[in-house]
Amino acid sequence: MGSFLITKRANGEFQFVLKAGNGQVILASEGYTTKAACENGIESVKKNSQDDGRFERLESKNGKPYFNLKASNGQIIGNSEMYESESARENGIESVKKNAAEAGVKEDL
Repeated sequence: MGSFLITKRANGEFQFVLKAGNGQVILASEGYTTKAACENGIESVKKNSQDDGRFERLESKNGKPYFNLKASNGQIIGNSEMYESESARENGIESVKKNAAEAGVKEDL
């Protein structure tokens, strides 16, 4: 089972990552100014990750596939790592869908 991990950056911002059951990071957030805003971001991931249309499939300048997860207002709420292939990116998306909905939240502040 996956889990969300909230951390505090050196600049004081809060960030979360979603980890798969094997501990691999499958989604990372931007920085949030408050812990409450970060927790709201996690709830948004849980909700929006169940809608395939919220995943924006992209390719980096160097040709590596990756994805962003967007909220209903179009705001990016998480992004993936760079993948070696489109099929690996699709596996990453499926992992987010599978893990996010029931993932618990841990803190390392």
